[in-house]
Amino acid sequence: MIYIIKQEARTMKKFVQKFRRAARDSKYEEQVLVKEFKREMNSVIKRKLMKVKISPKSIDQWYKCTTNLYIYWRVC
Repeated sequence: MIYIIKQEARTMKKFVQKFRRAARDSKYEEQVLVKEFKREMNSVIKRKLMKVKISPKSIDQWYKCTTNLYIYWRVC
């Protein structure tokens, strides 16, 4: 079972690392992981994602996309 990992003030890289570890242990399906990941990232990065209309499909694509976007925008 995955426990709640909120991004809060963590960098996206740190958030992805923690989330990956929890996801690996959770045995959740891809769709559930994506939903949880999107829900727990901070609202600033969510707004940036909406503006650029990124639509990654897999959880690995989400990790890469959000990390790159975070670096580009220097969010939080």
